[in-house]
Amino acid sequence: MLLLSFETSAKAASVALSQEGRLLGETYQNTGLTHSQTLLAMAEDLLKTCGFAPGDVTAVAAAAGPGSFTGVRIGLAAAKGFAWGRELPLYGVSTLEAMALGLGIWEGVVCPVMDARRDQVYNALFTAKGGHLTRRTPDRALSLEALSEELRDAGPIYLVGDGCELAARTLDLPDLICPPEHRRHQRAAGVALAAELAIARGDPGDAAAVTPNYLRLSQAERERLARGLEIKRSE
Repeated sequence: MLLLSFETSAKAASVALSQEGRLLGETYQNTGLTHSQTLLAMAEDLLKTCGFAPGDVTAVAAAAGPGSFTGVRIGLAAAKGFAWGRELPLYGVSTLEAMALGLGIWEGVVCPVMDARRDQVYNALFTAKGGHLTRRTPDRALSLEALSEELRDAGPIYLVGDGCELAARTLDLPDLICPPEHRRHQRAAGVALAAELAIARGDPGDAAAVTPNYLRLSQAERERLARGLEIKRSE
């Protein structure tokens, strides 16, 4: 299986190519350009430099959220377009799980944190033991205060994500570890690892069933609901 993976849930974009669990190549760009400008060109260049053509790809994966609403939409649209055009399986994976897998620690608690604004972070907790991850919580949006209470007495806690520095400053905990930047952020290689686990579980990779997981409404949707409530009150 030749797996092409996309990650666009934050400011950086990345694409990875893997085969039977082996990472063949990965390209990463954090230049401020929009993902719609860079993503497909990155995929095309990666395939070419690895000696493959688009027709050689047999499965596709993408980070399905949480994350930037626009970023997640772009990544899933690119992945769906690539998969549907070739009738390939598509695996939409949790951004947070992919981040935890990409960090690759052997023992401890892995705590992905993405800045969700409005005094919240997107988060899930995982336990790494013997190099294997066990999920402790679902993906959720919660306050750093609530997260701090949950992590008390958890032992070594490895932060990962664009909320790493914010969490390190805010969480009142003694055993926080903030990895170096090149290990901290979302990468398509982590998406590939999460997709491979899904494949091993027997997930068929139904492209039509893959939808974004934003965890909460966008600002535009919140404003529309608020306007609707105001209209109802005035009636």
